[in-house]
Amino acid sequence: MNNNFAELTAIADFLKVLAHPVRLCIVKGLIEKGECNVSHMQACLDTPQSTISQHLQKLRTAGIIIGVRNGLEINYKVCDPRVIALLDIFFHNDQK
Repeated sequence: MNNNFAELTAIADFLKVLAHPVRLCIVKGLIEKGECNVSHMQACLDTPQSTISQHLQKLRTAGIIIGVRNGLEINYKVCDPRVIALLDIFFHNDQK
């Protein structure tokens, strides 16, 4: 059991990044919309730009999202397929 402790720690750290309501909302919105910039997220979440930027940094560091520059703005999108599959279970899975 201890031989895969490093892997379990990495997965737990990954889940901790998602385990925040604002970050979960950002990721869910990015999956639904495809990509988005900070200004749009700020308007949707009614949250200060600095707060959104901090959450985006955590998501980028975890490899969950990437930012693609388009002129002066950066559009963010989810780049980790595990996140898409995980949120699909929580938000779209039909309970039978």
